[in-house]
Amino acid sequence: MRSRKDKVLMNILLGTGVYLLDSWRNRLGGTVEDLRSRAQDTYETAADRVSRASDVIRGEDSHIVGTVTAALLGLGIGVGLGLLLAPASGEETRSNIASKARDIRDRVSSRAAATGTFGG
Repeated sequence: MRSRKDKVLMNILLGTGVYLLDSWRNRLGGTVEDLRSRAQDTYETAADRVSRASDVIRGEDSHIVGTVTAALLGLGIGVGLGLLLAPASGEETRSNIASKARDIRDRVSSRAAATGTFGG
């Protein structure tokens, strides 16, 4: 949603650009209207990006999915680096991971059963 000032500014800038390009009209392959349309599309794209950036800076960004994705990506990279740099052998590391995964699964299952989450 743009304010009236933004629309006026856009019209002035586009009008000035068209006026300056009018003298080169014969040399240009497309029409002035095509150029104006492309300039307007470019302006709208830039205005949208600036708006989204200002929302992020103000903390009004509601795109939690991007944050969660970045966190999961970081977690995956951390686990991968941990496995590569682990002092134990590969077989021992896999055994430790499998054991910890079973422990976590058992804890989640027991908590879910206690709260009746799985219908049991």
